[in-house]
Amino acid sequence: MTGSLVLIEPYADRLGGHHQRTLVALAQARPGSLVIAPNGITQEAAGALREARARLVTAPAGHAAATLLTASHLAARLSDAGQRVLRSRRLPRLLRRLPHQVTLVARCLAEASTLRTTRRLEPDAAAVMILTASEALHGAAAILGSQPHLRFVHEAVTTEDAVVRLIGWLARRGEKKVVAVYPTQAVGDQFAAAFPDLPAVVRAFAVDDGRRLTDAERERGRIAFDITSTVEAVVCLVGGWWPYKDIAVIDAALARLKEPLHLVVAGSPLDEAVLERWRALPNLRLHTVPGPVTESVLRLVYAAADAALVARHPGVGKESGLVMDAVRLGVPLIVSDHDPSLTARLHGQSWALTFPAGDPDGLTDALHTVVRQPPERPGAEAPQLLGMWTAAEQADFLTRTFASLRTKES
Repeated sequence: MTGSLVLIEPYADRLGGHHQRTLVALAQARPGSLVIAPNGITQEAAGALREARARLVTAPAGHAAATLLTASHLAARLSDAGQRVLRSRRLPRLLRRLPHQVTLVARCLAEASTLRTTRRLEPDAAAVMILTASEALHGAAAILGSQPHLRFVHEAVTTEDAVVRLIGWLARRGEKKVVAVYPTQAVGDQFAAAFPDLPAVVRAFAVDDGRRLTDAERERGRIAFDITSTVEAVVCLVGGWWPYKDIAVIDAALARLKEPLHLVVAGSPLDEAVLERWRALPNLRLHTVPGPVTESVLRLVYAAADAALVARHPGVGKESGLVMDAVRLGVPLIVSDHDPSLTARLHGQSWALTFPAGDPDGLTDALHTVVRQPPERPGAEAPQLLGMWTAAEQADFLTRTFASLRTKES
């Protein structure tokens, strides 16, 4: 399939995560695609897009798009002010949630602005895709933006209260102009309960760009962290310490180590008090890379590691960009069994060690296994095992899905 895409990424200005990587890979798969980054874009991603001959737009095109974006900024400032004023836990929960409802409206208006820009600059695109879409007001974005589109909805961070539900109900006809794409079946099931009439498909967000780590990169990774021995075991812990990650079980497991281990921690936010505790452990040598990092630095972190550690609380069913990154790059995994679907896919794979979620003893055993005998690396077929497609295949899927949406609409 051919034809340029419109790729909208509201979080293109943020380092870290796999938003920029998928954005760039899709743009490379379809040269000449239009990329809309309403909040700006990182220097590294912008350079990669130029090499891919993508057209980058960071400002609204046309009066309607500009008006919608201005309204979005006003709503966002109102939400920020409300969160500062209404953060006291002594206030009713409904009142404390009000600023977050305004945030949903602000995101909807920003999406509508990018869709208006799309309509003006690329009305005949092969597909229009919001790569990181809001979890609410899907139909309203389509109506205000006057543009059918696909929207990747990664997770439900904020649920709708009465006023936002009312807006969504009034704009429900707009849901026929969109197809939601959910990265996992668990996320799809969650949203199907809230939006039963919203057309949707399930498709992994991460794509396989084929850029596996080389032996030379692995050597440079060890040198970068001053790990001179090739037999010393190294595990990496990547990404900010968000509530769905089980840092407590990692903390307890590391305290139980009976054999020496290097741990490379990269991301933001991190808990400095916990890091200080880890630095004092007798069998752990800690290396930290604080803050969001560029793709080149992230590759060094993974390159240094014999395994990547992912620990989440039970029941977290959204796509793990860290799991996808490790498998895409060819790094073995130590992963909790928090997601039954993911655990089933990893079952029997020699490059994946699983442990019971919330069980520090199980994690310690897995770490000792890596120390004694590092797992073999995932093969080139491993990404597809986790539902990851190439960028070209993902672009074709988006094109087909958008074509079916346009056909249904007409």
